[in-house]
Amino acid sequence: MTNSPAGERRERILRAAVRDRLVEPERAALAAFVDLDGVAASVAALHKAFPDSANVLHTFAAKANCLVPVLAALRNLGMGCEVASPGELAQALAAGFAPEQIVYDSPAKTRSDLRQALELGVAVNADNFQELARIDEILAAAPASTSESAPASRLGVRLNPQVGGGGIAEMSTATATSKFGIALEDDGNRQRLLAAYRDRPWLTWVHAHVGSQGCPLELIAQGIAKAVAFADEVNSTCGRRQVTGIDIGGGLPVNFADDETTPGFDDYVATLQTHAPALFTGKYRIVTEFGRSLLAKNGFTAACVEYTKISGGRPIAITHAGAQVATRTVFMPTAWPLRLTAHGPDGTLKQGEPVPQDIAGPCCFAGDLLAEARPLPLLAPGDIVALLDTGAYYSSTPFHYNSLPDPAVHGVRVDPDGHVHFSPLRQAETIDDVLARTGH
Repeated sequence: MTNSPAGERRERILRAAVRDRLVEPERAALAAFVDLDGVAASVAALHKAFPDSANVLHTFAAKANCLVPVLAALRNLGMGCEVASPGELAQALAAGFAPEQIVYDSPAKTRSDLRQALELGVAVNADNFQELARIDEILAAAPASTSESAPASRLGVRLNPQVGGGGIAEMSTATATSKFGIALEDDGNRQRLLAAYRDRPWLTWVHAHVGSQGCPLELIAQGIAKAVAFADEVNSTCGRRQVTGIDIGGGLPVNFADDETTPGFDDYVATLQTHAPALFTGKYRIVTEFGRSLLAKNGFTAACVEYTKISGGRPIAITHAGAQVATRTVFMPTAWPLRLTAHGPDGTLKQGEPVPQDIAGPCCFAGDLLAEARPLPLLAPGDIVALLDTGAYYSSTPFHYNSLPDPAVHGVRVDPDGHVHFSPLRQAETIDDVLARTGH
């Protein structure tokens, strides 16, 4: 097997992790790594892609990696934070984001969720007409000094532009029947939305998110273009500049096939400029909500091989990474395939003729497979398998199947002399931790 420059960097990091006993068979048979230098480069690429004339707040979708130290690192890089639950809001606040840097999206906000966000001054995108009515009630019940003036929060409505789906149905949020947002083209909804804005001068934002992985840039841009056109329509109908900002979501798909970062944020912006040029005229503020595209390729997961066997003539390697850290890959392997690399016990890339073999996890069901018949140098107990492009989701949001403990997640930086430095992002769970979260 040969190594790309990115692969050489991963191997350097993995060898250093083995040296420091962050990956070792007995006490750390599974660990995850986030390359913080890579994250900084991805954030810089995002900022550079948008023209200087655009007034943009780039927020990070906390669902993609909700570890507080990761969120804090992103804040230090000039990002805001998009949250979709009370837990993510708490994590964003703990990471030091100011309320005005936070956007709250969720299709199931409770009254207490909304009340907290409005009291803090966090931006809120209402998902439906019933939620708008709840916001009306909360604002009406607020102290007179608050209710008589515009709320501190930026308030908007999430539209479903209904432009269709991409290659992964579960990641497509602008289909005709999506659970997210108000369906713009359903009978009567456009007029009802226009009336909602006319009657609520504090409703000053429009939000649209077409989807993420599997959604082509053209489809995403078409959905955003419909959101921009609707914002123009609101302002024209109301006879005033009421909508002042458009939240265009995130959704840049990630290339999981190799180490190339494609499409890039510059490709995304170029496509937007073609389909929604009014977005860049300066009349609207912009919010983005990228997640996976900033973190995925800046992380990997390392799992020790515990046993190997042959069944039905096929080699099988039993590792410590399975559905608990690669949930989507295990349950939807066609939509979420992962690249895997084989390494010796010291972390060095393993050489040898590729042999088709199953890479299995520790979970107690037959389908707990990272890959089937994947050609790799033949693995042996003590070897290490690296799961690539797992900086987003995966180990940061584990699935507690079989009460397996959450693995440690380590931040990584490499200094100019090539020395690798690690910092804890999340400590590995102990069995006592597992007992505590299961009611003991």
